[in-house]
Formats: sequence, structure tokens, C-alpha cells
Amino acid sequence: MNIYLLQTSGSGGIGPLIFLPLMILVFWLFFIRPQAKKAKQTKQFHEKLQKGDKVVTIAGIHGVINKINDDGTILIETSPGHYIKMEKTAVHIDWTQNINKAGTSTDKK
Repeated sequence: MNIYLLQTSGSGGIGPLIFLPLMILVFWLFFIRPQAKKAKQTKQFHEKLQKGDKVVTIAGIHGVINKINDDGTILIETSPGHYIKMEKTAVHIDWTQNINKAGTSTDKK
């Protein structure tokens, strides 16, 4: 019985040391890295916005960019003669890309 106790008491030293770095690696690969990549892609999208682009805001407002201001705001024409001033960051990347894909596919027919 004493030999069994000696064997079990010495067997827990290296396991947690390997497990902790492995968990950090998994969190980085599956959570931190994709989120940072998406943030970089969104920032580049907002920087490339130009006059005449069809956009959809995070509030669901559809319009066309009429003017890009130096203070980070844009002027969106929602209907002829009606404008809304809002931040560039209020343009939703996924919805805008989807509406532009749908618009180009119907224009080619």
C-alpha cells in the first residue's frame, strides 16, 4: 500500500505545465486572431469608402454616399434630396457587401 501512495503522489507535476500553454494557444488561434483579423478588415473597408458607393448602415438605412468629410463622417443620400450625416463606422461591412453583390448580379442580366 505504501508503494501505491508514492507512485500517485509524484505523477501530477508536468501535466498542468503542458496544459496551460496549450490552452493559451487554442484561445489565441480560435478567438483572438480571427477577431483581430476581422477588425483589420473592417477598418480597411471603412477607409476605402468613396462617393457613389451604395451602403447599408448598422441601423439598416440604405443609401448612397454623397460626400466624405475630413472629420470621419459621411453624407448619405437616402432618397433624392434627403441626406443623413453619420459616422463612417456606422456603415455595416457585411450588409453593404451583400447589397452590392446583389446589385451587380441583377445589373448583368
